[in-house]
Amino acid sequence: MKALKHLNKYFYKYRYRLIVGIFITIIAKVFALFTPRLIGSSINVVSDRINGKITQEVFESQLFINILYLIGAAILAGIFTFLMRQTIINVSRFIEFDLKNEIYKHYQILSLSFYKANRTGDLMNRISEDVGKVRMYVGPAIMYTMNMITLFVVALIYMYSRSPELTLYTVLPLPILSIAIYKISQVINKRSRIVQESLSKLSSFTQEHFSGISVIKSYSIESPTNHSFEILSSENREKQIDLTKIQALFFPLMILLIGISTLIVAYVGGTLYINGKIKDIGTIAEFLIYVNMLTFPVAMIGWVTNLVQQAEASQKRINEFLKQEPEIKNNIEIPSVIEGSINFNNVSFTYPDTNINALKNVSFNIEAGKTLAILGKTGSGKSTILDLIGRLYDINKGEITIGSTLIGALNLNSLRESIGYVPQDAFLFSDSIKNNIKFGKENATDDDVIIAAKNAKVHSNINDFKDGYNTVLGERGITLSGGQKQRISIARAIIKSPDILLFDDCLSAVDTETEEQILTNLNRVSKDKTTIIVSHRVSSAKNADHIIVLDEGRIIQTGTHASLTETEGYYKDLCIKQRSEKEI
Repeated sequence: MKALKHLNKYFYKYRYRLIVGIFITIIAKVFALFTPRLIGSSINVVSDRINGKITQEVFESQLFINILYLIGAAILAGIFTFLMRQTIINVSRFIEFDLKNEIYKHYQILSLSFYKANRTGDLMNRISEDVGKVRMYVGPAIMYTMNMITLFVVALIYMYSRSPELTLYTVLPLPILSIAIYKISQVINKRSRIVQESLSKLSSFTQEHFSGISVIKSYSIESPTNHSFEILSSENREKQIDLTKIQALFFPLMILLIGISTLIVAYVGGTLYINGKIKDIGTIAEFLIYVNMLTFPVAMIGWVTNLVQQAEASQKRINEFLKQEPEIKNNIEIPSVIEGSINFNNVSFTYPDTNINALKNVSFNIEAGKTLAILGKTGSGKSTILDLIGRLYDINKGEITIGSTLIGALNLNSLRESIGYVPQDAFLFSDSIKNNIKFGKENATDDDVIIAAKNAKVHSNINDFKDGYNTVLGERGITLSGGQKQRISIARAIIKSPDILLFDDCLSAVDTETEEQILTNLNRVSKDKTTIIVSHRVSSAKNADHIIVLDEGRIIQTGTHASLTETEGYYKDLCIKQRSEKEI
């Protein structure tokens, strides 16, 4: 139960609701337990009338009163049972809501390396399937536990007051039940965890392959993919069956023990009545009803124990991620003023997950309001520089300053809010085009959206769609071309009007003519903003105030377009090559 201690803060938060729920549970069970006593009393009345101890009038009067009491007790028990479920089950929904939000917020602050190490399907399974298992513990499990405890305590008090000896024989099978539950629950806990891990693998597989369905179809590998899914699904089925087999032992065991209790009541109670130790026949009837009333709560012991064990296994999986500390931490709570100048001083960086040494003693300076272009071969470290400016990673060596402040001493939220970032692989959400552009500035007007789209040279394309800016995109913007996705991503960045603009090879999927138009617009909207353009094209870099060329994580050339085209090296060779390709 150690993992479930994490939920104590939520129990405390909703303590008043739970206390009220427990109080209502007690009242409901007290009224429910009027029934056996009233039935026992009614049987005694019938017995007294048969034996001539009471008159017909007294018999009818007492029987009528008992019936009224029975109806009243049943109605009140039903009302309080309804209130009990509304109170305690609602608390479980509140806790489910809070726990999902806690997990999601924690996911948001975890570093990129966490997402590289864990699969999306597993993350989704923990926030959905695992939280669902936990909800069953904080709702139905607690409700039925309180129901069972209250019923047992009140029923045993009633039963003991009627016949201590018969009560002792009736509860005799319960220790056997407790030992059996303890042994079986240990196995359930272990198998529940195995099942949840198997579900995570299955979720990860399906999510990944649905996202890459176009690749699967292009390579015509549907059959091998189906075969792989069948293997995973079969493994999951076997694990589910293993869990179900052990769970299936509970209810037959409960019913067996309750049946034994019923036989004991009938035999022992009858013997005691014959021997005169029980004065009236109604007591035996009461005990038989008590045993049957206890049947469901006792049967629920197995189900509740099963829920608790599954919740324990699920909460343990949830806690594994909640205990993960983000590698990138916000070191200052006070908002920072972000100045546009950026300085790299002997910066070296190695990716923690792959140990690739991406940057080696890189130094450069870009003044506020100026434009820097970064060129180089694939894997030379261009995108890494942008990641470090957004502090998606922390450097291993050297210093990065924004303005006059070390990047680690800036408020992380202030830093990222001041940056407009267009990644190399444009990501769009399954939402309208308008909302995808407004993602950079949620309070933007429709006019702001249109202006940003025009500057990104995508306005006319959007208007060609039937629903225009209200067109809902497929997952990851699959309904758009690569160039359209890139341009919408550019519009999202510039609508924000940030102090720093970072463009990571975001014009690779557009033609040169459109590229020229976009660059002209960007030069206008990025005036007085610090801009860094990563590209493989000289045409994207030629108007920059300063250019650096990277190779294997080192700066091999630096200067302006004019100076670099006159210097032998990578930039000049690239310029000649791309000029000849354009002429062809």
